[in-house]
Amino acid sequence: MPLELFTIPCLADNYAYVLHNAATGKTALVDAPEVEPIASFLGHRGFELDDILVTHHHHDHIDGVDALRVKSNARVIGAEIDAHRLPALDLAVSDDDTFEVCGETCHVIFVPGHSSGHIAFHLPESGYLFSADSLMAFGCGRLFEGTPAEMWNSLKRLRALPPETVVCSGHEYTATNAKFALTIEPGHPAVKARADAVFAARERGEPTVPSILGDEVATNPYLRADDEALKSAIGMPLATDEEVFAEVRKRKDNF
Repeated sequence: MPLELFTIPCLADNYAYVLHNAATGKTALVDAPEVEPIASFLGHRGFELDDILVTHHHHDHIDGVDALRVKSNARVIGAEIDAHRLPALDLAVSDDDTFEVCGETCHVIFVPGHSSGHIAFHLPESGYLFSADSLMAFGCGRLFEGTPAEMWNSLKRLRALPPETVVCSGHEYTATNAKFALTIEPGHPAVKARADAVFAARERGEPTVPSILGDEVATNPYLRADDEALKSAIGMPLATDEEVFAEVRKRKDNF
């Protein structure tokens, strides 16, 4: 059975994620944008944190780490390459490292682009990917510190995971991402169908994350920079994959 997964809305549009092993009582948190909603959820459920996993150094992913650590004495896990700008780490990890969380093996994937030290966490047994601001629902994060080539390579690594993987990204940006995707391929039936579903979910006040990797592969323009149909749609049929990705990302930045 997969670990229980809970999505915790934080701040204006962030998400944190709680993992829980019902058999052992072990609990982990992925990212900590703020304390109150996470602490409230844990208290209501009677969960005590064993681990806090950190994807990258931006304040809206780490501001609650220290206070939650004090409450629970949880182990804090993050990227060794970014240890100088993360909360103090109890376990510093690098690309392809593995460690145990809630009784399962967690794989570390280095995904620079949004930030130079961004990592993702993959739990293949439960089928969860915590991608934060690298791969996002219908999108990807802005390139604050990385290059288009770095982000494209990062996204290709994530795209290669099993299509049923549950993608737990960091923000409720999906409706805006969907509107942008429609400007790239307004006639693409799968893109339009998914966009309509996203808009309907937001009208009902429902979250649009997590998402399913297979849906991202089929509709997310940033995962399809090597798709000949997308290249033609943006007028770059002879461009390299990296050039197409860079163009799509630039258009979104100006959207």
